[in-house]
Amino acid sequence: MSWTDFYRRREILEAAVRYAQRTPDEPLVLAEIPGATDVFGGEENLLLALQYRWTQVLGGHLRAELADPEDAAADGVGDQVDTVSRAWRRAQSEHETLRAVLDAALTRHPSLVNLHEGELRTLALTAGLAGPGEPTEEITRVGYAFDSLVRAGSDRSDRPARRRSPMGHLMRLLAPSA
Repeated sequence: MSWTDFYRRREILEAAVRYAQRTPDEPLVLAEIPGATDVFGGEENLLLALQYRWTQVLGGHLRAELADPEDAAADGVGDQVDTVSRAWRRAQSEHETLRAVLDAALTRHPSLVNLHEGELRTLALTAGLAGPGEPTEEITRVGYAFDSLVRAGSDRSDRPARRRSPMGHLMRLLAPSA
């Protein structure tokens, strides 16, 4: 893939998310997104690329939150579950439409379910709620439970503001660019 192709794909993905802001629960109409049909061929391929984009965003936020243990120790919050929850909430709040599009598409495209369950396993393992030696089905089940709890408790405005080190702040600023 050339740089021109890379930038074209990125522009189409951004256009798809802008298009979906109107109705994120509805299927994406590729004919209304310039170049989408030529590059991706169908909605499923476009959604798979959007899922990959979400994985990059979430991974960046997870790395940023986990990279600075001083932040967690400074405010007394050293719990991995809280750290992973913060990372997921931040990624979701910055990319609400992308997450809504992917959530709505899970019922239409089974190929997305496997990727989503992989994400849930990553969250469960990173949060320390499951161990790598446990059966995949069990880790997935824990991931679904964790996902439900994180989504239900997304309003955490009652928490005091955290003090961040400059390095941790820089990592958080760079995370969305992943």
